[in-house]
Amino acid sequence: MSSGGSERVDEAVDEMVAVLTPHDGVDWQVPAGSLEWSCWQTAAHVAHDLLSYAGQVAGHADAGYLGLNLVVSLEASPREVLRIVSACGRLLSCAVANAGDGPVAWHWGMSDAAGFAAMGVGETLVHTYDITQGFGAAWRPPDPLSRLVVDRLLPDAPSGNPTSVLLWATGRENLEGHPRVGEWVWRAALPRRGTAP
Repeated sequence: MSSGGSERVDEAVDEMVAVLTPHDGVDWQVPAGSLEWSCWQTAAHVAHDLLSYAGQVAGHADAGYLGLNLVVSLEASPREVLRIVSACGRLLSCAVANAGDGPVAWHWGMSDAAGFAAMGVGETLVHTYDITQGFGAAWRPPDPLSRLVVDRLLPDAPSGNPTSVLLWATGRENLEGHPRVGEWVWRAALPRRGTAP
């Protein structure tokens, strides 16, 4: 795995922290955009996913998800939750940077480290968007990071602005000429030999 995947995880997590830290004094118990979770729960969910992906890669889990769970103290302040997100992001970044080439761990099939990096970036971007929506703040994921996620994880997505496509493909925005998305999944698994990508 090239360091590029790990660097993109770092970039996405740094973006999340930079965007949300100025809002640490507002009510994080409001819903995160259209989600049923609060902004606080959504940020904790990002940390959980980053840690889970790191565990999969570092543990070379090949038959399902490891029985690993992150518990964030309910007393943790928003700033503390963001520090936890940063820590879990660094764990994923390190796991990706040190993974070998080819399939390394399971996510509904075997995926390479680049797939796990892209999932970490994707979760971070879409949930940062959700949280900013909850705060009424104007923010959209950066196009280059959105392009990485769309290209690697959403192979059937239509062409167009990568951020608009990412938000549409994950059910967060409408996209002209396309029906609203209700259900979606990251497609990180590599195709098996002899099958079409």
